[in-house]
Amino acid sequence: MQTTKRKPAKYQPKGLTVLHEDKDIIVVEKPCGLLTMGTERDKSRTAHSILNDYVRKGDPRSRNRIYIVHRLDRETSGILIFAKSEAAKIYLQEHWQETEKRYLTVVYGSLTPKTGTISSYLTENSAFTVYSTPDPTAGKLSHTEYTTLKEVKGFSLLEIHLLTGRKHQIRVHMSESGHPVVGDKKYGKGNDPYATLALHARSLSFTHPVNGRRLTFETGIPEFFTRLVGKIETPTADSV
Repeated sequence: MQTTKRKPAKYQPKGLTVLHEDKDIIVVEKPCGLLTMGTERDKSRTAHSILNDYVRKGDPRSRNRIYIVHRLDRETSGILIFAKSEAAKIYLQEHWQETEKRYLTVVYGSLTPKTGTISSYLTENSAFTVYSTPDPTAGKLSHTEYTTLKEVKGFSLLEIHLLTGRKHQIRVHMSESGHPVVGDKKYGKGNDPYATLALHARSLSFTHPVNGRRLTFETGIPEFFTRLVGKIETPTADSV
């Protein structure tokens, strides 16, 4: 197992923390508020564009580039993997089901049972809102495994094991269970007083596309979470 080894600050691309970099991949921690990649509707600065600039080292003629493997919502913070070649990207995407993805989230209320799996068929409407449908032919089967780690003051801290990776999956499943993610303006309470989404991609474990080693990366806990629920003790990734 390999855990995070952060580069010295002077080598960091602006706005992202590099957790690991080699000739095939780059693993970063994305802050909330930053898009993974641009869209037709929004072409603002993104994690993808920041890393493209980083690997080109200021030379616009450089042929170096970054390939997107997966995405996090703009409001979600945490770990992202990018590839440095088409072949590495394809390998990681083809083996994505073997990638272990764990999140931390703070939701409203107290869940019963304290651990479980939420499953539904998710689909999206023309307003780009994701929701569950009873029709298996209209949606994609999605599974969200959760464990309650702490309960305090009307909040629950959950560890989420994402068994499938659909758009907005955690946010929709928690909202539809009656326990929306704190700060979720799209799927949460209409009068939510928090401006930050309490959803963080905490750890990622995957097989390296070239050397075949199993790598595990884990980040710290966002300060916003400790403001909501106090001191947090969670299981950590294995160290070397």
